[in-house]
Amino acid sequence: MKQDVVLQGSGGPYLRSGQVAEAAGVNPQTLRYYERRGLIAEPARSPGGHRAYPPETVTLLAVIKAAQRLGFTLEEVAELLDTGRRGHPTPDLRARAQAKIAEVEAKIADLTTIRGALNAVVLAGCDSLIHCTCPDCPLPFADLADARAPKES
Repeated sequence: MKQDVVLQGSGGPYLRSGQVAEAAGVNPQTLRYYERRGLIAEPARSPGGHRAYPPETVTLLAVIKAAQRLGFTLEEVAELLDTGRRGHPTPDLRARAQAKIAEVEAKIADLTTIRGALNAVVLAGCDSLIHCTCPDCPLPFADLADARAPKES
């Protein structure tokens, strides 16, 4: 494994891109992308020109990935990080979390409807979207296809 980089006058070890990426479970291109997006600070450079990240970058990346798993977009994560970096407590995270809960509940309702429709398809024995031969087909596709089909003369 590569050695930690020690920058002159920094007082501590810094990590190279590969080390940070491996520790955080991301690829090195993700680091550069997050730098461009302002999610993580542009790192210092070692005397040899290598990117030198403080160890806290690994924690920050874990926070970013966790927020994404909770459904926050990178833009939302960037805004939340910016709010947090200003050091002023705000209800922003709580309000955004409540909005995410509403989004998740709406998705759950949609998925529940979809599951019900798919269960009806399975129980009815549907065998085709267009020419289903099951009695009382729960899918409206066959009727729609018949209504739009060109009439033979």
